[in-house]
Amino acid sequence: MCGIVGYQGKNSVVPILLDGLKALEYRGYDSAGIAILTNNKTTIIKEVGKVINLEKKIAKGIEAQTGIAHTRWATHGKVCNENAHPHHQGLITLVHNGIIENYIELKNELLKKNYVFNGQTDSEVLCAYIDMLYKQNNDMLKTISLMQKEVKGSYALLILNEKEPDKIYATRYNSPLIVSHTVDGTYFASDVPAIIKYTKKYYLLDNNDIAIAHNNIDFYNKDLTKINKIEQIFDKTVEATQKGKYKHFMLKEINEEPKVINDLLNYYVKDNKFNENMPNFKRYNKIFIIGCGSAYYTGEIAKNIFEKYVDIPVYCYLASEYRYQKNFYDKNTLAIFISQSGETADTLEALRKTKEDKIDTLAIVNGYASSIAREADKVLYLKAGVEVAVATTKAFVAQICLLNFIAIKMAGKEELLKYFLDLDKQIKKLLELDYKTLAKHFYKSCSAFFIGRGIDYGLCEEGSLKLKEISYINAQAFPAGELKHGTISLIEKNTPVVVITSNSELKYKTISNAKEVKARGAYLLNITNAKEADKFYDDIIEVPHIHEIVDPILMVVPLQMLAYHVALLKKYDIDKPRNLAKSVTVE
Repeated sequence: MCGIVGYQGKNSVVPILLDGLKALEYRGYDSAGIAILTNNKTTIIKEVGKVINLEKKIAKGIEAQTGIAHTRWATHGKVCNENAHPHHQGLITLVHNGIIENYIELKNELLKKNYVFNGQTDSEVLCAYIDMLYKQNNDMLKTISLMQKEVKGSYALLILNEKEPDKIYATRYNSPLIVSHTVDGTYFASDVPAIIKYTKKYYLLDNNDIAIAHNNIDFYNKDLTKINKIEQIFDKTVEATQKGKYKHFMLKEINEEPKVINDLLNYYVKDNKFNENMPNFKRYNKIFIIGCGSAYYTGEIAKNIFEKYVDIPVYCYLASEYRYQKNFYDKNTLAIFISQSGETADTLEALRKTKEDKIDTLAIVNGYASSIAREADKVLYLKAGVEVAVATTKAFVAQICLLNFIAIKMAGKEELLKYFLDLDKQIKKLLELDYKTLAKHFYKSCSAFFIGRGIDYGLCEEGSLKLKEISYINAQAFPAGELKHGTISLIEKNTPVVVITSNSELKYKTISNAKEVKARGAYLLNITNAKEADKFYDDIIEVPHIHEIVDPILMVVPLQMLAYHVALLKKYDIDKPRNLAKSVTVE
């Protein structure tokens, strides 16, 4: 959600800024802009829409060595040039990720001092507030420190001051920001892909750290004491952030799922037993699983496995609601927080609330050294590599896999690990099926339904979300028995209904519900691992049956591929669906 790029050094800044913005397009945005500083004068260029629109607007031959850039995902104020970043007030220009919660109070104070605002954003208010503070003390370090004390909310900031034309100031609070220094200059970004073309080494800014780039890089803590930072190394290649032979990142990432599973096995398992990378969770007798979107649905799926094999209660909560409810946990409760990026704002705040209550926390994330990873008591990494498409696929599969590993560890049933060994081959077979023909029954529809029972309902939730995210079809998931309690009134002739039957114990109950919608003219697609499929469906995807602990991983592959091919037929921007962001860093 929003992307930040900055550079100060020896090279021409505009190509670096544009390359960085393009690398961060996956985060989701609706406008883009750059600001460059030359001869104590700031030049700002911004444009609604894609980065390519901004690039066309930038005159050739602009030369500067200091600049900042941003892709905005609208929160405060409509999508327009006035609300696009960077923002400029007085001597100060900035780009901002996050939300300033007390911006109305700050704005009222600034209006009394005759500041004029061009747009409706909290970010422009923050820009003016920093300008006001600077004019009171003429010291940028002190200004940023004062700002940190007065501003409420979250932010990652890159700041230019026209009186200091060869410097970039950076700070953050609850919104990610990294910095890298090379012989060619200093790079800033909200995520590593923006700078991997230039360097794999970077520093993570902690909350309230301040960084100053001026032919070197200096770090200060909130007390304005100079500090040293530990340099991190990004262990992926440039190729990992590119599409390669695939038309879309989403398709590439679905095809990487066999490798992801094998990488998880190699990292957490040795000789069919868990190695030292898998902690012991046996003392816990209750589990909370907290996440947003797909991460929450993995919890819904895993709940069935935990309760059957570990025989303990598992409760799944949406992170955005979790903080505001009364949670009935005790000292033997483990709270698991799931996030692909490791920066999901709602999940991060839920984690902090749980730690305040002194409950043990475990993070399951893909983002190495991310905020959630650093703040949880323990962390398990998904080892899924770079995931660029907004709609998660391989990280979702890795989340299910890792949650199942935890269940197996807690249950003391490591013999079940053998069922993961053949998954890669079975997934590859499923990827070769004809989804394009099936997609033709969906892509002209305004709505679709997914029904299943038990663990299959969790799969339905993820399948419907994938279809919603990238095809914009109003897809809804229901426990199969609930559809007739009102929603069946929406079934019309040829309404697509996906029926998932992986649970043999509940299969015949689900079949009865499927026949109810069939009698009302629905088109039925059955995704099943039954040895003999029921012939009354219009179409059937047969998935191999290995074992109930791994079958959900196989079942989700056709759901992902179906959504992809429906969006492909609709000719939508599959990797960057409208209104969505990859890393959701605001609540």
